[in-house]
Amino acid sequence: MNETRKTTGGVIRGTLTDGIAAFLGVPYAAAPVGERRFARPEPARWDGERDATAPGPTAPQGRTDVPGLPDISPIVGPGWVPGADYLTADVRTPDAGGAGLPVMVFVHGGSFTAGTARAPVYDGTRLAREGAVVVSVNYRLGVPGFAALPGVVANRGLHDQIAALQWVRDNAAAFGGDPDRITVFGESAGALSVADLLVAAPRGLVRRAVVQSGGGSQVLAPAQAAVVTQALADELGVDPHALVDVPDEGLVAAVARLGEHPPDLAVQGLRDPLMGLALLGPVIDGDLLDGPPVDAVAAGAASEVDLLVGHNVDEMALYRLFDEALGLAPPGEEALRATVARLHDDPDRVVDTYRAAVRGATPAALHEAIRTDWMFGVPTRRLADAHRGRTWRYLFAWGQDGLGACHGRELPFVFDAVGHVDTGALAVPDTEETRALAARMRTAWVAFARDGDPGWPEYTAETPTTRRFAAEDSETDTPDGPEQEVWDGVR
Repeated sequence: MNETRKTTGGVIRGTLTDGIAAFLGVPYAAAPVGERRFARPEPARWDGERDATAPGPTAPQGRTDVPGLPDISPIVGPGWVPGADYLTADVRTPDAGGAGLPVMVFVHGGSFTAGTARAPVYDGTRLAREGAVVVSVNYRLGVPGFAALPGVVANRGLHDQIAALQWVRDNAAAFGGDPDRITVFGESAGALSVADLLVAAPRGLVRRAVVQSGGGSQVLAPAQAAVVTQALADELGVDPHALVDVPDEGLVAAVARLGEHPPDLAVQGLRDPLMGLALLGPVIDGDLLDGPPVDAVAAGAASEVDLLVGHNVDEMALYRLFDEALGLAPPGEEALRATVARLHDDPDRVVDTYRAAVRGATPAALHEAIRTDWMFGVPTRRLADAHRGRTWRYLFAWGQDGLGACHGRELPFVFDAVGHVDTGALAVPDTEETRALAARMRTAWVAFARDGDPGWPEYTAETPTTRRFAAEDSETDTPDGPEQEVWDGVR
C-alpha cells in the first residue's frame, strides 16, 4: 500500500506495511556532483511525486563482500551502489495520524570510509513500532567527505549530517514527529560524529544524543590531516590541489591502497587519535571544530543536550576476527609493547598494570584490552565526566563466544533486529534471551528519545551509575577498572 507525504523538497511516495510507513532514499540535500562535490550541501528540490519505495544509492566506497573476510554487511551495507543522489534519509514512522512523536536520527559507522543507512540492521521499523519517527541518514565518506583538501571547505561529511538534521527538523511534523524532540544517535564513526555534532550543530537543533562506542577526543589535528592528504596525492601521483579532480573510483581505490601502508600520524608530538583504525575523519578546522569536542563539552557546550554514552566491553575482538581471517599471527610481547608505545610514554607501566589487573592472560588478550580502553572506554568516560548536562552511561556486555561483546555487537539489539536480520559475523543467535535483551535496549533507547530517561539513574563523575546490558542487566558504580588510571593526563 502506498503512502504520500509533502516535504520541503517536494512530495514523496512511500509504502505502508503493518502500520509503519516507510520512505526510503529521500534527498535531504542536492546531489554532490559538479561544483557541489566538495562544497557545503545545498537543499534538494524536485517536481512532481518522487518515488521513495526503495533504497537509494550509497556514497562512493569500497567493497564489503571481500572473499575470505568476515561478513559485516548487516552493519555496513552492500558497499557502493552508484548514483548521484546519495545524500538521502530513510524514514520510518507509525502511520496513525498522530503528532508530537520523538524523532530518532541515526548516523551510521564505517571508519568514515564505508557504510550506509540502508544496511539491514538499521531498519528502524521496530523502533518506530515502539512510538518514534526513525530516520537513518547517508553522508559523504572518504575523500569527498573528510579529506582536508586545499581550497575547499573541511569536514564536508559533518556538514552533511548537520544539513540532514536541519531537514529532519523542518520535516518532522510531516511524519508525525516533534521538531523540538530530536535525538541523534550513532555508532563507531557515527558515534564520533555525534560527539562532534554536540558542539558543531547549531544550538537547539538536537535535544538528545546517544554515543555508542565513540567519544569526544578523536579528531585529527590539521597537521595530521595534511599528512593524509599528501599521502593520497602521492599515491595518485597528483598535486594535493588536483585531488578534487580525481573521479570517485580513483579516490576510493587510493584510500584502499593507502590503508595497506598507512602514513604515520604521530606528528608534531601528537598521537594518532584514531589508533590506525581509520585514515580519514573529522579535523579541527576552526569552523565546526575548534578542538577536541570533549574540551568544548567540558566548558559547557551541549549542556542543554541530554546525553547517553557507552561502549562494549570487548570492542577490539572484532578486529581480531579480521586478523585471523587474513592469517595474521596474534601479537606477542614485543608487538604488544610496540603498540602501547604509540599510545603512552611509559608502555611498560601500562602493560604491567593491565597484566596485574588480570585484563588478559596472553599478550594478545592484553593487546585487545588496552586498545579497547584507549579507543573506546577511556573516551567514553571522559565524555560522560565532561558533560555538564543530564548524562546516562551504559556498558554492553553480552557475548557468548570468542567475540564477546565486540565492536558493533550492540547494534542488532538497539534496533531489535535479533530474529529479523541475519547478523553475519556478529553472530547473534535468535533465542529467548537475545530477544528479551533486544526488547530491553529498544525500549530504553526510545524512552530516552521520548522522555529523556532510559530507565536507570543518571551518571555523574561522583556517582558513576552505569547500566550493564547482558543476559541479565545490572547497575554498577564502578564501570571503570583502576588500571585505567594509567591514562590520566594522556591524550
